[in-house]
Amino acid sequence: MSFFSNYQSDRCPSQITGNALNGLSEKVCVQAKKVFDACIKQTQEEGIVLTLTDFTPENPTYPLTFVSAKSTTTKATITSLQVDRLTDRPNFARVQVTMTVPMEVLYTDANGVEGRATSSTTLTSDVILFVPEPSIIPYYVEASVSIIAPEGVFDAETNSFTVSCCVTVILKIVMEVELLVPSYGYATIPPCQEYTQEVCSGFFELPLFPNNT
Repeated sequence: MSFFSNYQSDRCPSQITGNALNGLSEKVCVQAKKVFDACIKQTQEEGIVLTLTDFTPENPTYPLTFVSAKSTTTKATITSLQVDRLTDRPNFARVQVTMTVPMEVLYTDANGVEGRATSSTTLTSDVILFVPEPSIIPYYVEASVSIIAPEGVFDAETNSFTVSCCVTVILKIVMEVELLVPSYGYATIPPCQEYTQEVCSGFFELPLFPNNT
């Protein structure tokens, strides 16, 4: 079994029923990543150039035919960041970010052989976010990105694809902090429920002898 598999205990995660104060036993200091602000931006980008490297298999026969492309990680690398606080809005700032995102490109070559290559693209974002006041523990900007390119055109001169992309960017202002939170105490860990295919279940349900007729 598990927390959510036929296990009943007031010391396991579940929806709260009744008085939420029942069972609170202490205040606990936990180390966590606090999100001060976040926003999501979804756009369709045209004319993104993906220069190809690291072909698998090597030395494809040109020209290449585009199949698809997508980002290979959800965490973008922030290569440039500028934060300008707004004088007319306390604790808010203009946040300008440049992000580099690695990509994987799938294609078929002139002989019909399927292959893949690596690439990357650069995105920019210019938004307004809540930014905490200066402190000893610094805040930082975190960028989560998803890019999917459903169509593209090969350029033999530059060894690249020009693609249209569906882009999702989530920007967060975060800080590593120690938070004091109410606690119900330590969780009780239930025993694991072993997985079995139970190929014999139908046979075990049979009687030892047939019924008298």
